[in-house]
Amino acid sequence: MTFDAVIFDLDGLLLDTERLALLAGTEALASLGHAVPEEVFISLIGIDAVEGHRMLCDHLGCVLDAAALDAAWLQAMDARMLEGVPLRPGVHATLAALDTRAMPRAVATNSGTARATEKLAAAGLGGRFATIVGFDAVPRGKPAPDVYLEAARRLGADPARCLALEDSDTGVRAAHAAGMTVVQIPDMHPSRERLAHHQAASLTEALALFGL
Repeated sequence: MTFDAVIFDLDGLLLDTERLALLAGTEALASLGHAVPEEVFISLIGIDAVEGHRMLCDHLGCVLDAAALDAAWLQAMDARMLEGVPLRPGVHATLAALDTRAMPRAVATNSGTARATEKLAAAGLGGRFATIVGFDAVPRGKPAPDVYLEAARRLGADPARCLALEDSDTGVRAAHAAGMTVVQIPDMHPSRERLAHHQAASLTEALALFGL
């Protein structure tokens, strides 16, 4: 199959930030007097902030000060990002392969658009994507399809002719609902849902599935 565009998730797919976020979240919650096990953090991967707050409240059995948590988490994350934002394996090779085909590409993420742009710049990937669509640019974040549909619209591409690359089950549900071909490249935990059309161990392996 040939594609008219490739749309990437961000955290855990392009950027190796899930582990940084786990450490930052642990620190932020501790500053507010809370502690949660690692598996709870892993369950938050790919979901938006509102749902994440609800899940944490369910686990902690409390009313969480969401604004204070977000501020502490952002501060802890920023401190770690000053040391650089690591890339997932194969990112540069993948983008170079798409460059040779002049393949349009975008980022569709449950991060805010400005935050996503900052992270890409910190990782040395500023300007490498035609557009960046965060959850704040659409009515609903993942697992709704909105960020993927908006990315395709901005690229002028039919969603059915877009390849979506994701790491989380939440993101896979979003891309699948958008009608795209989805390859899942799990990061910190294996897929539980198997909704993706294909699974791959790396970005380069994902492109190789389609001769890209």
